[in-house]
Amino acid sequence: MMMNDPLGDMLTRIRNAQLRGKSTVRTPASKLRAWVLDVLKDEGYIRGYERTTSAAGHPELEISLKYYEGTPVIREIKRVSKPGRRVYSGSQDLPSVRQGLGVSIVSTPKGVMSDAAARSANVGGEVLCTVF
Repeated sequence: MMMNDPLGDMLTRIRNAQLRGKSTVRTPASKLRAWVLDVLKDEGYIRGYERTTSAAGHPELEISLKYYEGTPVIREIKRVSKPGRRVYSGSQDLPSVRQGLGVSIVSTPKGVMSDAAARSANVGGEVLCTVF
């Protein structure tokens, strides 16, 4: 199956699984997805993830979602930079999500990191998504 936006697909799978109250969700594996999941785990939005293989032998990532008193920890997750419209920001212009309560995930020359880490490392890059 042809997929134009693999990262957007993963974010939608997470959003849909949390709406249904699922504890885990599976998505095809890629390096970019794993890097974004590392940031989500470090920021406390998911419990973690692990690499598995599907029945057909394809590599997958199984994401353990996080809930607090029955409600999902991730209230809102949005794709910012899309295949048709890329969004880039300098280190001082990185967007603040909900006045600092949320996090922007940025792809920089030093790797995929949160907006706070990018500001402290003084690097800008492509704003992949925002999480609150």
